[in-house]
Amino acid sequence: MIQPISTPSAPAALGPYSQAIRAGQFLFVSGQVPIDPATGNLVTGTIADQARRALQNVGEILKAGGSSFSQVVRTTVYLADLADFPAMNEVYATFFTAPQPARSTIQAAKLPKDARIEIDVIAFLG
Repeated sequence: MIQPISTPSAPAALGPYSQAIRAGQFLFVSGQVPIDPATGNLVTGTIADQARRALQNVGEILKAGGSSFSQVVRTTVYLADLADFPAMNEVYATFFTAPQPARSTIQAAKLPKDARIEIDVIAFLG
């Protein structure tokens, strides 16, 4: 069974996609950029500020899907500049405890809303 997941506690999708999809025992959370769901505006500031907001958005969607960071098995982090990798890692580490999920981090030429970071995750619900 495939079920869309949505919550007003995270930013609305910026296009024709779901915030997340539950498929069987997996929850696939779409890429989240650092948009404040209360204002709809991109969070400005440091990469740490943007990473924290993006991960908070992920967390709200995980919660809406009946999951949490402890159930995340895979993440992908897109950075506008890989020089932000160390600062992003510091924030990231505060959201994921051992065992941390598998992860890829890549530099992207441009991200939605000119964000400096976007993060998507897959959680195992079983």
